[in-house]
Amino acid sequence: MTPAPVPLCDIQAQYQALRPELDAAVLRVLGTGQAILGPEVAAFEAEAAKATGAGYAVGCSSGTDALILALHAVGVGPGDEVIVPPFTFFATASAVARLGAKPVFADIDPLTFNLDPAQVAAKVTDKTRAVIPVHLFGQCCDMDAIRRIASDNRFYVVEDAAQSMGAEYKGVPCGTLGEVSAFSFYPTKNLGAVGDAGMVTTDSPELAARLKALRVHGSEVKYYHKHLGYNMRLDAIQAAILRVKLPHVPRWLAQREAAGARYDKLVETYQLHGFMRRPVAKADRRHVFNQYVVRVPAAHRDALVQHLKDSKVGVEIYYPLSLHLQECFAYLGYRPGDFPAAEAATREVLALPMFPEITESQQARVMDVCATYLRGRLRSAA
Repeated sequence: MTPAPVPLCDIQAQYQALRPELDAAVLRVLGTGQAILGPEVAAFEAEAAKATGAGYAVGCSSGTDALILALHAVGVGPGDEVIVPPFTFFATASAVARLGAKPVFADIDPLTFNLDPAQVAAKVTDKTRAVIPVHLFGQCCDMDAIRRIASDNRFYVVEDAAQSMGAEYKGVPCGTLGEVSAFSFYPTKNLGAVGDAGMVTTDSPELAARLKALRVHGSEVKYYHKHLGYNMRLDAIQAAILRVKLPHVPRWLAQREAAGARYDKLVETYQLHGFMRRPVAKADRRHVFNQYVVRVPAAHRDALVQHLKDSKVGVEIYYPLSLHLQECFAYLGYRPGDFPAAEAATREVLALPMFPEITESQQARVMDVCATYLRGRLRSAA
């Protein structure tokens, strides 16, 4: 009998579990006729601010737009430099470039995949306006070191918390570790909408007011434009869906952490520890496993990915090409070898199925497929 496929992320599981509440929320919004912003968005913002520990939360149209709004709000623009990692989702750097500023790449810590503070310090110039620490895969960066560098050199810390809602650094939740922070509610995130949605958090009332104006064409009063802003508003239906899901996030995070611990044990059980490097979770941080990303030898990575796909097991490569080597950033003048830790990660990483509802049997199936691949390669080499 053919084993059931294991998806990379099972979005339907959450919907079915909450279907009556989600359906009612959508119908409630449809009945009001308020499709964009309005009371539903305001209520979500208040609840999300409380959940993250931030003073203010400003809903917007996507995680990418959250980054653009956050950077614009702190004054990033032409002539400025913003330090970013080369190993992350494209939006981290593209948001900088979209504002006319220059993305300046700094290499990553090979253990956590997050920005290496020493590399950040080496990239600071008199044009540095901000740094974007990306809390990649569900684990916070070394924020004490990064904030110290930013404070000493008088530039902003703009958190990219797109993958890490609920993650903590020394007991402090992400989204409160910089002057301003960007979240994504893409459907596969720890808190997911049913389409694109995002949020910016800050403790500054001035920044919050600016963010709210920027998302509606720079207008504080309708048809009167204080800033040159954007159309980056949050839909009321997405806000209503997020309100239903938000109270469940602590439970889902605990399930993700439990699934991460099970994977760690299964790596040992299936004797993969010499072949597959598990995620490194730092002792002073809470890793919430938006993804479970492992490393394998570069010579095997792509073949293992294909073997998983052939076996109907979900898998993804986050990320196959460093941002400094992307064609659209060729004008920056970077070359292969400039960021060895990031480039090594692109050749070696792969993400295994991870979602709150993943079962022990599904995880065992994933590891069995990986072990089958390894056994086959060892026989071929013998």
